[in-house]
Amino acid sequence: MGGDQVDLKNLKGISKQDREMLGEADDMLGPQPQEMGVVKNMFWGRNRQELIFPYPHSNSEEQRACEELLSKLEPYMKNEHPSIWIDQNQRIPQANLDKLFKLGVMGMTIPKAYGGLGLSVTSYNRVLECIGTYCAATSVVVSAHQSIGCKAIMLYGNDEQKDTYLPRLAQNTLSAFCLSESNVGCDAGGQETHCVLSEDGRHYILNGEKKWSTSGAISGLFTVMAKQAFSDPDSGEIRHKVTALICNPNMEGVKVYENNRSKCGIRGTWQARIRFDKVKVPKENLLHEEGKGLQVALSCLNYGRCTLSAGVVGAAKKSCDRATKWSRTRYQFKRPLSDFELVKEKVAHMEALCFAMDSMLYITTTLLDRKEKDIMVETATCKLFCSEMGWQVINDAMQIMGGEGYMTENEVERAFRDSRIYLIVEGANEVMQSFVFGYGGKQLAESLIGLQQAYLWNEDQTLLANLKRIVKNTFNPKLLMRACRVGSELFLGHRQTPDIIKRLHPDLQLLGERLCKDMTELSYQFKITSLKLKESIVSRQTTQAKFADAVMWLHAANCSLSKLDDLKHNSNQSDLSVQRDIRAGEYLLEIAHLKIQEAFSKLGEPERNAMMRCAESAIRYNDSLKNQDFSIPEKSPNATGTGRQPNKKDIPQFNGPWDNDPHHYEAV
Repeated sequence: MGGDQVDLKNLKGISKQDREMLGEADDMLGPQPQEMGVVKNMFWGRNRQELIFPYPHSNSEEQRACEELLSKLEPYMKNEHPSIWIDQNQRIPQANLDKLFKLGVMGMTIPKAYGGLGLSVTSYNRVLECIGTYCAATSVVVSAHQSIGCKAIMLYGNDEQKDTYLPRLAQNTLSAFCLSESNVGCDAGGQETHCVLSEDGRHYILNGEKKWSTSGAISGLFTVMAKQAFSDPDSGEIRHKVTALICNPNMEGVKVYENNRSKCGIRGTWQARIRFDKVKVPKENLLHEEGKGLQVALSCLNYGRCTLSAGVVGAAKKSCDRATKWSRTRYQFKRPLSDFELVKEKVAHMEALCFAMDSMLYITTTLLDRKEKDIMVETATCKLFCSEMGWQVINDAMQIMGGEGYMTENEVERAFRDSRIYLIVEGANEVMQSFVFGYGGKQLAESLIGLQQAYLWNEDQTLLANLKRIVKNTFNPKLLMRACRVGSELFLGHRQTPDIIKRLHPDLQLLGERLCKDMTELSYQFKITSLKLKESIVSRQTTQAKFADAVMWLHAANCSLSKLDDLKHNSNQSDLSVQRDIRAGEYLLEIAHLKIQEAFSKLGEPERNAMMRCAESAIRYNDSLKNQDFSIPEKSPNATGTGRQPNKKDIPQFNGPWDNDPHHYEAV
């Protein structure tokens, strides 16, 4: 292909399964944006600083609207919202949901024309951070309603659909997103729920089951993802793509057969199981276009990954403050805990991570507000970083508070349980690591393979064909220059010249130079590793994870540097909170640099080989154990029905009506 970018799924040396996976990923993600975003540029060793610097701020009108809402919401969340009761009783009372609707929280992103507040993505996340500070379950319910429930209609609904649904969703009716199934979690394209257009063309006939639909048992509207068969116009081959449909619980054949299950954290949220049995969905309820449902789902997840991050950021900041106060007032050996260096280290670590999470979250929301074309890797990186670091902060807070942190009434215990889910939902973090590596580095990988195909000897070609191809490409000056630059890195160890961040505060110049050097090191290591592993890198997930971790810390450092620059230029540095933030930002940059170096140092083979031997041995041993002693996935392709039956006798069940607190919304 003359050195142009090539299609990775057409590589010869990859397995059929990996080829199919890459093909499905292409279908899901669609074409690459022509203008690469922040994270993709890092793989090339470049810093798209114009998207990060200067640190963004909302305009004055938007700030006023957000502050007005927060001025009503925060006192309510602090003094009235029954967060502990919700956790203990595993439900959010109807009166409290009604209060959130009345305050405007449940419709804050819906345009004013439809009865909402019309707030920006940034303001929305500030509100979710406030709610997450006090009650993670409530933040998840609000996020599920707006980020993925009604957001699909806001983004892809036609005028009639918006007029019909959005006013109710803004004022009094919850919505649910129906994507996950028993066999469908992170594999969003593997839907088993399916639909067909009726013979008269007036309805879609919908069949299947959905799982984990937050608020599904109390929602008046469902956005449902279902597979639909299409015939390829050229080959006649049948292909299945996902279509998005708008449904409601009153449609004949819709049954919520499990309202909720008792769980570790976010206990006030309810995740429904819903069955669709020959449901006639009117043709006008098609959302967007036939076969474009995954585009709907993935677009919504960009917003969901931010609001999830906002919730855990709020909880982490509050836990950090609680633990630091505890360290100042808890004495051991006639000294406050904060006098001890290991406690100081935890306090500093918590503050640095909170600073970075805050910086990354609100730069990401600004990219969404600006409607930047290429933001999917940024939202994934934000979710990955905030969920991992939020969990670390809350874990450190519990450690500082010791036995009292473990006690329910001090509330860190609840934050500890609640925050664990964030590493799993909206794409498990292991999947996010592979996604950040694969989609973030895809264009660079395709470019490298293109150069390889342009200049390296191909044993499948004849002598004459090889010579003609190589000579022809040698006389392509642009291509040859690219090949020489890459060759100097691969074979001479040269690194490209780092970018220079413009207009950076003088105090931060050296930190900025080091950060840009780290970006060029990422690009160098990616190229070297790609040369070494060739096609096998597609399945080397532990290697991918190391690169994703480096990228995550690079992005965290870049966002933190931007916020630090803003504080240095525009803040009163005698203010104690500003001083705290500046020191937290400086420490974060030191942590990030070490973490990036650590990720690259772990790219060697000995550790991986030992890990693989250990894992394979453990798996062989586990295969010798009887399935009947263990929980087994309900639709396991190789073991359905062979596992133990869980004892639910003493676990609360939620399959019936809401006792003493009916709150069924009228279907939209």
